[in-house]
Amino acid sequence: MAEPDPLALLFSPQRRTVPLLLAPMAGITDWPFRALARHYGADLTVSEMIASQAMIRHTARSLKMAAPSVVASDSSETDLLAVQIAGADPEVMAEAARMNVARGATLIDINMGCPVKKIAKSNAGAALMRDERLAGRLMAAVVQAVAVPVTIKIRLGWDDRQRNGLTIARIAEDSGIRAVTVHGRTRAQMYHGSADWQAIAEIKAGIAIPVIGNGDITSPQTARQMWQLSAVDGIMIGRGAIGRPWLFREIAHYLQTGETLPPPPWQERKQIIQHHFSQIIAHHGPLLGNRLARKHLAWHTHGLVGGARFREQVNRSPDAASTEQLLTAFLAGVQEP
Repeated sequence: MAEPDPLALLFSPQRRTVPLLLAPMAGITDWPFRALARHYGADLTVSEMIASQAMIRHTARSLKMAAPSVVASDSSETDLLAVQIAGADPEVMAEAARMNVARGATLIDINMGCPVKKIAKSNAGAALMRDERLAGRLMAAVVQAVAVPVTIKIRLGWDDRQRNGLTIARIAEDSGIRAVTVHGRTRAQMYHGSADWQAIAEIKAGIAIPVIGNGDITSPQTARQMWQLSAVDGIMIGRGAIGRPWLFREIAHYLQTGETLPPPPWQERKQIIQHHFSQIIAHHGPLLGNRLARKHLAWHTHGLVGGARFREQVNRSPDAASTEQLLTAFLAGVQEP
């Protein structure tokens, strides 16, 4: 029996509202964070960006980043494993895509939007938008290498002098790419300034394949504004969901009803924080997990009374057991925000 097409399901006309996606974010969207987003309504989550060269060298870190968790408590997170790969060599990217599909990936996303200097210096990420011919060869190679859908994530262009997002999107469509996510900034902007939703609308109007809009979605209201302006087929949320995974639930409810949900009660928030911490430790192990959990605990406790002192203590905590004790004591002492 053939596997269901994940993009056909995602963009089904029977859906009640526009699908919501969690953006791939390096160092953030590991399995525990993706599972949390899925629980609160994300229709699709994408792995952290994985360097194709590291993938084909079978580095332990890249293999773990591209795998479903062995500690998954339910099947929802493993039903669709979307893996984002980055690189600038078509053959290496094609091989990395094949490896990920062999390991269970049901969707491959090509990173053509990462603005980080280290990535751009290797001609990967957003730097690919400066070489349209290479970008086209790379996309075609990955599409031809695997039987699963291939998507891309781009920016508006390299800078204001080279805003070629629509050209890249059309090359993608011709190459067999099934959907395009557009972050509404150029590479030169990094994450500064405002996302240009009108530019996303122009790309949406210029191609037939689905377009997903990304950039400055921090509330149900901004999600609806971007959706109405750009007519995108999907909305991708990134930094707005950090420390607020319930944002997906709030956006979905608002788009369906026009009503604003109240934030989760404090008891639910405490459970989120504790569960997220335990899943980070279970997935990464106590040593690495304790280190990685610090930033998530900082985001979860931002704005809480006593949070600054707690974060200082956590940053000095020598092991996972000590951090868990600090977290339990801190949460017990916090009054309803």
